[in-house]
Amino acid sequence: MQNVLDLYGIHQNDYTITNFGNGLINNTWLVSNAQHKYILQKINKAIFTRPQLIDYNIQLINDHLKKINSSANFILPLPSLSAKTIVSYEDEYYRLFTFIPSKTFLVVTDESIAFEAAKQFGKFTRNLSGLNVDELYETIPHFHDLHLRYKQFLQAIEQGNQTRIHYSKKLIEALQKHKTIVDIYDDVIKNPSFKERVTHHDTKISNVLFDENNKGVAVIDLDTVMPGYFISDVGDMLRTYLPPVSEEETNFDLVEVRDEYFKAIAKGFLNEMKDELSPAELNAFVYAGKFMIYMQALRFITDYLNNDIYYGAKYALQNFNRTQNQLKLLECLIEKEDYYNSIVQQIIAQR
Repeated sequence: MQNVLDLYGIHQNDYTITNFGNGLINNTWLVSNAQHKYILQKINKAIFTRPQLIDYNIQLINDHLKKINSSANFILPLPSLSAKTIVSYEDEYYRLFTFIPSKTFLVVTDESIAFEAAKQFGKFTRNLSGLNVDELYETIPHFHDLHLRYKQFLQAIEQGNQTRIHYSKKLIEALQKHKTIVDIYDDVIKNPSFKERVTHHDTKISNVLFDENNKGVAVIDLDTVMPGYFISDVGDMLRTYLPPVSEEETNFDLVEVRDEYFKAIAKGFLNEMKDELSPAELNAFVYAGKFMIYMQALRFITDYLNNDIYYGAKYALQNFNRTQNQLKLLECLIEKEDYYNSIVQQIIAQR
Protein backbone atom coordinates (compact mmCIF):
# COMPACT_ATOMS: atom_id res chain seq x y z
CA MET A 1 0.00 0.00 0.00
CA GLN A 2 2.84 2.39 0.81
CA ASN A 3 4.21 2.13 -2.73
CA VAL A 4 0.84 3.17 -4.16
CA LEU A 5 0.41 6.06 -1.73
CA ASP A 6 3.95 7.23 -2.50
CA LEU A 7 2.74 7.95 -6.02
CA TYR A 8 0.50 10.62 -4.48
CA GLY A 9 3.03 11.94 -1.97
CA ILE A 10 1.16 10.38 0.95
CA HIS A 11 3.21 8.69 3.68
CA GLN A 12 1.44 5.67 5.10
CA ASN A 13 2.89 6.16 8.59
CA ASP A 14 1.00 9.45 8.86
CA TYR A 15 -2.40 7.91 8.03
CA THR A 16 -4.71 5.12 9.10
CA ILE A 17 -6.02 2.84 6.36
CA THR A 18 -9.28 0.94 6.75
CA ASN A 19 -11.61 -0.95 4.46
CA PHE A 20 -14.48 1.21 3.25
CA GLY A 21 -17.95 0.64 1.85
CA ASN A 22 -19.74 -2.47 0.66
CA GLY A 23 -18.87 -2.54 -3.04
CA LEU A 24 -18.59 -5.98 -4.62
CA ILE A 25 -16.33 -5.09 -7.56
CA ASN A 26 -13.48 -2.76 -6.61
CA ASN A 27 -11.40 -2.76 -3.40
CA THR A 28 -11.88 0.49 -1.48
CA TRP A 29 -10.08 1.98 1.52
CA LEU A 30 -10.40 5.11 3.64
CA VAL A 31 -7.02 6.81 4.07
CA SER A 32 -7.23 9.38 6.87
CA ASN A 33 -5.52 11.46 9.53
CA ALA A 34 -6.66 14.42 11.64
CA GLN A 35 -6.43 16.85 8.70
CA HIS A 36 -7.23 14.86 5.57
CA LYS A 37 -9.39 12.00 4.36
CA TYR A 38 -9.12 10.21 1.03
CA ILE A 39 -10.77 7.28 -0.70
CA LEU A 40 -8.35 4.88 -2.40
CA GLN A 41 -9.65 2.32 -4.89
CA LYS A 42 -8.11 -0.60 -6.72
CA ILE A 43 -9.97 -1.27 -9.96
CA ASN A 44 -11.05 -4.85 -10.57
CA LYS A 45 -9.30 -5.83 -13.81
CA ALA A 46 -11.33 -9.02 -14.10
CA ILE A 47 -14.41 -6.85 -14.72
CA PHE A 48 -12.80 -3.74 -16.21
CA THR A 49 -10.14 -5.18 -18.48
CA ARG A 50 -9.00 -1.75 -19.68
CA PRO A 51 -9.11 0.57 -16.65
CA GLN A 52 -7.63 3.45 -18.64
CA LEU A 53 -10.93 3.70 -20.52
CA ILE A 54 -12.75 4.46 -17.28
CA ASP A 55 -10.34 7.27 -16.56
CA TYR A 56 -10.69 8.62 -20.10
CA ASN A 57 -14.50 8.67 -19.85
CA ILE A 58 -14.43 10.44 -16.48
CA GLN A 59 -12.08 13.12 -17.78
CA LEU A 60 -14.28 13.62 -20.85
CA ILE A 61 -17.37 14.02 -18.67
CA ASN A 62 -15.57 16.48 -16.40
CA ASP A 63 -14.45 18.58 -19.38
CA HIS A 64 -18.02 18.70 -20.68
CA LEU A 65 -19.46 19.79 -17.32
CA LYS A 66 -16.88 22.56 -17.14
CA LYS A 67 -17.78 23.66 -20.65
CA ILE A 68 -21.47 24.06 -19.81
CA ASN A 69 -20.67 25.62 -16.40
CA SER A 70 -22.66 22.94 -14.63
CA SER A 71 -23.23 23.33 -10.91
CA ALA A 72 -23.43 19.55 -10.50
CA ASN A 73 -21.10 18.03 -7.95
CA PHE A 74 -18.64 15.85 -9.80
CA ILE A 75 -16.08 13.88 -7.84
CA LEU A 76 -12.94 13.67 -9.94
CA PRO A 77 -9.97 11.42 -9.11
CA LEU A 78 -7.01 13.34 -7.70
CA PRO A 79 -3.83 13.66 -9.76
CA SER A 80 -0.74 11.76 -8.67
CA LEU A 81 2.68 13.42 -8.38
CA SER A 82 3.09 12.70 -12.09
CA ALA A 83 -0.31 14.33 -12.83
CA LYS A 84 -2.05 11.00 -13.59
CA THR A 85 -5.58 10.39 -12.31
CA ILE A 86 -5.13 6.64 -12.54
CA VAL A 87 -1.87 5.00 -11.47
CA SER A 88 -0.38 1.57 -12.03
CA TYR A 89 1.64 -0.49 -9.58
CA GLU A 90 2.56 -4.15 -10.07
CA ASP A 91 0.05 -4.42 -12.91
CA GLU A 92 -2.82 -3.19 -10.74
CA TYR A 93 -4.63 0.12 -11.21
CA TYR A 94 -5.52 2.60 -8.48
CA ARG A 95 -7.10 6.01 -8.07
CA LEU A 96 -7.52 8.43 -5.18
CA PHE A 97 -10.44 10.72 -4.32
CA THR A 98 -10.99 13.42 -1.76
CA PHE A 99 -13.40 12.07 0.84
CA ILE A 100 -16.73 13.96 0.69
CA PRO A 101 -18.57 14.22 4.04
CA SER A 102 -21.91 12.63 3.24
CA LYS A 103 -23.93 9.50 3.78
CA THR A 104 -25.23 6.67 1.63
CA PHE A 105 -28.04 4.17 1.95
CA LEU A 106 -28.01 0.44 1.31
CA VAL A 107 -31.78 0.12 1.00
CA VAL A 108 -34.58 2.53 0.13
CA THR A 109 -36.86 2.79 3.14
CA ASP A 110 -38.57 6.09 2.35
CA GLU A 111 -40.05 7.41 -0.89
CA SER A 112 -38.29 10.76 -0.37
CA ILE A 113 -34.96 8.95 -0.68
CA ALA A 114 -36.16 7.31 -3.91
CA PHE A 115 -37.19 10.74 -5.22
CA GLU A 116 -33.84 12.34 -4.42
CA ALA A 117 -31.86 9.51 -5.97
CA ALA A 118 -33.96 9.50 -9.14
CA LYS A 119 -33.58 13.27 -9.37
CA GLN A 120 -29.79 12.99 -9.08
CA PHE A 121 -29.58 10.38 -11.83
CA GLY A 122 -31.95 12.40 -14.02
CA LYS A 123 -29.87 15.52 -13.49
CA PHE A 124 -26.70 13.57 -14.29
CA THR A 125 -28.14 12.44 -17.63
CA ARG A 126 -29.56 15.86 -18.48
CA ASN A 127 -26.28 17.64 -17.77
CA LEU A 128 -24.53 15.30 -20.19
CA SER A 129 -27.16 15.47 -22.93
CA GLY A 130 -24.89 17.60 -25.10
CA LEU A 131 -21.92 15.24 -24.91
CA ASN A 132 -21.29 13.18 -28.04
CA VAL A 133 -21.66 9.59 -26.81
CA ASP A 134 -19.49 8.36 -29.67
CA GLU A 135 -16.53 9.86 -27.81
CA LEU A 136 -17.11 7.57 -24.82
CA TYR A 137 -15.67 4.07 -24.56
CA GLU A 138 -17.62 0.99 -23.51
CA THR A 139 -16.00 -0.02 -20.23
CA ILE A 140 -17.95 -3.33 -20.15
CA PRO A 141 -19.00 -4.27 -23.70
CA HIS A 142 -22.61 -5.47 -24.09
CA PHE A 143 -23.28 -4.89 -20.38
CA HIS A 144 -27.04 -4.31 -20.76
CA ASP A 145 -27.55 -6.11 -24.06
CA LEU A 146 -30.76 -8.04 -23.37
CA HIS A 147 -30.60 -9.86 -26.70
CA LEU A 148 -27.19 -11.24 -25.73
CA ARG A 149 -28.36 -12.17 -22.23
CA TYR A 150 -31.27 -14.14 -23.68
CA LYS A 151 -28.93 -15.90 -26.08
CA GLN A 152 -26.66 -16.84 -23.16
CA PHE A 153 -29.73 -18.12 -21.31
CA LEU A 154 -30.62 -20.39 -24.25
CA GLN A 155 -27.03 -21.62 -24.46
CA ALA A 156 -27.08 -22.50 -20.77
CA ILE A 157 -30.28 -24.52 -21.31
CA GLU A 158 -28.47 -26.49 -24.01
CA GLN A 159 -25.01 -26.80 -22.48
CA GLY A 160 -25.37 -26.27 -18.74
CA ASN A 161 -25.61 -28.62 -15.77
CA GLN A 162 -28.22 -31.19 -16.82
CA THR A 163 -29.36 -31.87 -13.26
CA ARG A 164 -29.93 -28.16 -12.67
CA ILE A 165 -31.65 -27.76 -16.03
CA HIS A 166 -34.12 -30.51 -15.13
CA TYR A 167 -34.69 -29.02 -11.66
CA SER A 168 -35.32 -25.57 -13.20
CA LYS A 169 -37.73 -26.73 -15.91
CA LYS A 170 -40.78 -24.82 -14.64
CA LEU A 171 -38.76 -21.69 -13.89
CA ILE A 172 -37.17 -21.79 -17.36
CA GLU A 173 -40.60 -22.12 -18.99
CA ALA A 174 -41.94 -19.20 -16.96
CA LEU A 175 -39.04 -17.01 -18.11
CA GLN A 176 -39.48 -18.02 -21.75
CA LYS A 177 -43.09 -16.84 -21.64
CA HIS A 178 -41.80 -13.28 -21.18
CA LYS A 179 -39.61 -13.36 -24.30
CA THR A 180 -41.60 -10.44 -25.73
CA ILE A 181 -39.54 -8.21 -23.42
CA VAL A 182 -36.51 -9.14 -25.56
CA ASP A 183 -38.45 -8.47 -28.76
CA ILE A 184 -39.34 -4.98 -27.54
CA TYR A 185 -35.69 -4.35 -26.65
CA ASP A 186 -34.66 -5.35 -30.19
CA ASP A 187 -37.14 -2.77 -31.50
CA VAL A 188 -35.87 -0.12 -29.08
CA ILE A 189 -32.26 -0.25 -30.24
CA LYS A 190 -33.38 0.07 -33.86
CA ASN A 191 -35.81 2.91 -33.16
CA PRO A 192 -34.33 6.40 -33.85
CA SER A 193 -36.75 7.82 -31.27
CA PHE A 194 -34.66 6.12 -28.60
CA LYS A 195 -31.53 8.20 -28.22
CA GLU A 196 -28.25 6.68 -27.18
CA ARG A 197 -27.18 8.75 -24.17
CA VAL A 198 -24.49 9.02 -21.55
CA THR A 199 -25.82 6.37 -19.18
CA HIS A 200 -24.71 5.49 -15.65
CA HIS A 201 -25.72 1.79 -15.85
CA ASP A 202 -25.60 1.20 -12.06
CA THR A 203 -28.24 3.32 -10.36
CA LYS A 204 -28.50 1.44 -7.08
CA ILE A 205 -29.18 3.63 -4.06
CA SER A 206 -25.65 3.32 -2.64
CA ASN A 207 -24.33 5.18 -5.69
CA VAL A 208 -25.88 8.47 -4.54
CA LEU A 209 -24.37 10.66 -1.84
CA PHE A 210 -26.80 12.43 0.53
CA ASP A 211 -26.33 15.33 2.94
CA GLU A 212 -27.44 15.40 6.58
CA ASN A 213 -30.96 16.46 5.47
CA ASN A 214 -31.25 13.47 3.12
CA LYS A 215 -30.96 15.66 0.04
CA GLY A 216 -29.04 14.24 -2.91
CA VAL A 217 -25.52 15.63 -3.30
CA ALA A 218 -23.86 13.72 -6.14
CA VAL A 219 -23.81 10.55 -8.19
CA ILE A 220 -20.77 8.34 -7.65
CA ASP A 221 -19.24 5.12 -9.03
CA LEU A 222 -18.84 6.17 -12.65
CA ASP A 223 -16.97 3.08 -13.85
CA THR A 224 -19.92 1.88 -15.95
CA VAL A 225 -20.75 5.30 -17.44
CA MET A 226 -20.83 4.70 -21.19
CA PRO A 227 -23.21 4.93 -24.15
CA GLY A 228 -26.59 3.40 -23.45
CA TYR A 229 -30.33 3.95 -23.25
CA PHE A 230 -32.35 5.59 -20.51
CA ILE A 231 -34.15 2.30 -19.85
CA SER A 232 -30.98 1.00 -18.17
CA ASP A 233 -30.88 3.70 -15.51
CA VAL A 234 -34.61 3.96 -14.91
CA GLY A 235 -34.94 0.20 -15.04
CA ASP A 236 -32.26 -0.37 -12.42
CA MET A 237 -33.95 2.14 -10.09
CA LEU A 238 -37.32 0.46 -10.54
CA ARG A 239 -35.77 -2.96 -9.99
CA THR A 240 -33.99 -2.03 -6.79
CA TYR A 241 -36.14 0.75 -5.23
CA LEU A 242 -39.66 -0.61 -5.81
CA PRO A 243 -39.51 -3.79 -3.70
CA PRO A 244 -39.26 -3.62 0.09
CA VAL A 245 -36.84 -6.56 0.08
CA SER A 246 -33.65 -7.36 -1.85
CA GLU A 247 -33.03 -9.92 -4.55
CA GLU A 248 -31.75 -12.24 -1.79
CA GLU A 249 -35.19 -12.59 -0.17
CA THR A 250 -36.45 -16.18 -0.32
CA ASN A 251 -39.88 -15.53 1.17
CA PHE A 252 -41.35 -14.54 -2.17
CA ASP A 253 -44.61 -13.41 -0.57
CA LEU A 254 -42.64 -10.36 0.60
CA VAL A 255 -41.65 -9.42 -2.94
CA GLU A 256 -43.93 -6.66 -4.21
CA VAL A 257 -43.89 -3.23 -5.84
CA ARG A 258 -44.71 -0.11 -3.85
CA ASP A 259 -46.89 2.47 -5.60
CA GLU A 260 -45.61 5.50 -3.68
CA TYR A 261 -42.03 4.56 -4.51
CA PHE A 262 -42.90 4.31 -8.20
CA LYS A 263 -44.41 7.79 -8.08
CA ALA A 264 -41.29 9.11 -6.33
CA ILE A 265 -38.93 7.59 -8.91
CA ALA A 266 -41.01 8.84 -11.82
CA LYS A 267 -41.32 12.37 -10.40
CA GLY A 268 -37.65 12.62 -9.47
CA PHE A 269 -36.33 11.43 -12.81
CA LEU A 270 -38.92 13.05 -15.08
CA ASN A 271 -38.71 16.43 -13.33
CA GLU A 272 -35.20 16.53 -14.77
CA MET A 273 -35.62 14.52 -17.96
CA LYS A 274 -39.17 14.70 -19.35
CA ASP A 275 -38.24 17.45 -21.82
CA GLU A 276 -35.18 15.46 -22.95
CA LEU A 277 -37.06 12.22 -23.63
CA SER A 278 -39.01 11.55 -26.81
CA PRO A 279 -42.68 10.50 -26.65
CA ALA A 280 -41.62 6.93 -27.46
CA GLU A 281 -39.11 6.98 -24.60
CA LEU A 282 -41.67 8.39 -22.17
CA ASN A 283 -44.07 5.62 -23.13
CA ALA A 284 -41.35 3.08 -22.30
CA PHE A 285 -40.79 4.28 -18.72
CA VAL A 286 -42.53 1.29 -17.12
CA TYR A 287 -41.05 -1.05 -19.72
CA ALA A 288 -37.64 0.02 -18.41
CA GLY A 289 -38.41 -1.80 -15.18
CA LYS A 290 -39.51 -4.93 -17.01
CA PHE A 291 -36.35 -4.77 -19.11
CA MET A 292 -33.95 -4.66 -16.17
CA ILE A 293 -35.80 -7.09 -13.91
CA TYR A 294 -36.10 -9.65 -16.70
CA MET A 295 -32.47 -9.26 -17.68
CA GLN A 296 -31.33 -9.80 -14.11
CA ALA A 297 -33.54 -12.88 -13.80
CA LEU A 298 -31.98 -14.26 -16.98
CA ARG A 299 -28.48 -13.59 -15.69
CA PHE A 300 -29.20 -15.33 -12.38
CA ILE A 301 -30.70 -18.47 -13.95
CA THR A 302 -27.96 -18.59 -16.57
CA ASP A 303 -25.37 -18.53 -13.83
CA TYR A 304 -27.22 -21.21 -11.90
CA LEU A 305 -27.35 -23.51 -14.93
CA ASN A 306 -23.64 -22.86 -15.54
CA ASN A 307 -22.70 -23.87 -11.96
CA ASP A 308 -22.48 -20.34 -10.50
CA ILE A 309 -19.35 -19.29 -12.37
CA TYR A 310 -20.15 -15.56 -12.56
CA TYR A 311 -21.98 -14.43 -9.42
CA GLY A 312 -20.91 -17.35 -7.29
CA ALA A 313 -23.19 -18.73 -4.58
CA LYS A 314 -23.04 -18.97 -0.81
CA TYR A 315 -25.46 -21.90 -0.95
CA ALA A 316 -26.45 -24.28 -3.74
CA LEU A 317 -29.79 -22.67 -4.71
CA GLN A 318 -28.85 -19.02 -4.28
CA ASN A 319 -28.96 -18.06 -7.96
CA PHE A 320 -32.06 -20.22 -8.47
CA ASN A 321 -33.78 -18.37 -5.63
CA ARG A 322 -32.59 -15.01 -6.91
CA THR A 323 -34.24 -15.87 -10.24
CA GLN A 324 -37.51 -16.74 -8.52
CA ASN A 325 -37.31 -13.47 -6.61
CA GLN A 326 -36.87 -11.43 -9.78
CA LEU A 327 -39.57 -13.34 -11.65
CA LYS A 328 -42.03 -12.57 -8.85
CA LEU A 329 -40.99 -8.90 -8.99
CA LEU A 330 -41.48 -8.85 -12.76
CA GLU A 331 -44.97 -10.32 -12.43
CA CYS A 332 -45.86 -7.74 -9.76
CA LEU A 333 -44.74 -4.91 -12.04
CA ILE A 334 -46.65 -6.29 -15.03
CA GLU A 335 -49.78 -6.49 -12.87
CA LYS A 336 -49.46 -2.75 -12.10
CA GLU A 337 -48.25 -1.73 -15.59
CA ASP A 338 -51.37 0.11 -16.74
CA TYR A 339 -51.69 1.98 -13.46
CA TYR A 340 -48.03 2.97 -13.48
CA ASN A 341 -48.28 4.13 -17.09
CA SER A 342 -51.14 6.42 -16.04
CA ILE A 343 -48.93 7.88 -13.28
CA VAL A 344 -46.22 8.64 -15.83
CA GLN A 345 -48.74 10.39 -18.09
CA GLN A 346 -49.97 12.52 -15.18
CA ILE A 347 -46.42 13.63 -14.37
CA ILE A 348 -45.72 14.43 -18.01
CA ALA A 349 -48.84 16.58 -18.15
CA GLN A 350 -47.77 18.64 -15.14
CA ARG A 351 -45.85 21.84 -15.85
